[in-house]
Amino acid sequence: MNQEKRYPLPPFTLETALEKVQKAEDAWNSKNPINVSKAYTQNSEWRNRTQFINGREEIVEFLTKKWQQERSYKLKKELWGFRENRIAVQFEYEYQDETNQWYRAYGNELWEFDENGLMQKRFASINDLKIDESARRLT
Repeated sequence: MNQEKRYPLPPFTLETALEKVQKAEDAWNSKNPINVSKAYTQNSEWRNRTQFINGREEIVEFLTKKWQQERSYKLKKELWGFRENRIAVQFEYEYQDETNQWYRAYGNELWEFDENGLMQKRFASINDLKIDESARRLT
């Protein structure tokens, strides 16, 4: 059976954890829900704020709506820690809503990967802050 793999694979080293975080940042900044979903297991479990999302189909649906509502989206992720098949990141992203109000969102994510390097769990805590366009840091 040909298993789908997403490199680098766990257990993570500092180098491979940093690579995994950068790949996630790049994927999310592409704003392509289908490509982003391929980094997750078919039955991946998410908690995103107060939403519970299960599986790739729901991930694609969630991200499609997210990027329709969060225009001019730009994300920066930073490795916080790692162990075996788990990675913790802190992040911030900026976006505009439908009224052109700018926001910066801050948060933390806890990730767990299967043996093939696919994320099987993603738990995100996120807070939003209204900002003026002149206060933007991510361009």
